[in-house]
Amino acid sequence: MTVLVAYNDSPQGETALHAAIAEAERRGTSLAVLVLTPQDEGAGVPAALAHQLDALPAGMERPDVTYRSEHVDPADAIVEEAERLRPELVVIGARKRSPVGKFLLGSTTQRVLLDSPSPVLVVKARH
Repeated sequence: MTVLVAYNDSPQGETALHAAIAEAERRGTSLAVLVLTPQDEGAGVPAALAHQLDALPAGMERPDVTYRSEHVDPADAIVEEAERLRPELVVIGARKRSPVGKFLLGSTTQRVLLDSPSPVLVVKARH
């Protein structure tokens, strides 16, 4: 099995990545990374993510990294990747939003929690 993390270059994304690495290590399983920020063809792994992946714990394999298409909603991309991989855990970062903001814009976190075929761990950014 594997632990899937939805990553973007933000405090929430960094915290989710750290939590996913810890969970994968604790469970003795692999890690898979879904980058939510669309990338240009052939751009490679974003520098901030590459730096984090270079510092993985000893013995942990470098994870597969996939990218969200710019035409796919982030929640849909996370759920689709979870359906494809069937991980034992999906890890996502969350930020605080007002009730009006959630109503107007929807909530990626809420949609992933409701639609993911795997358990979801939601972490807040460190302050």
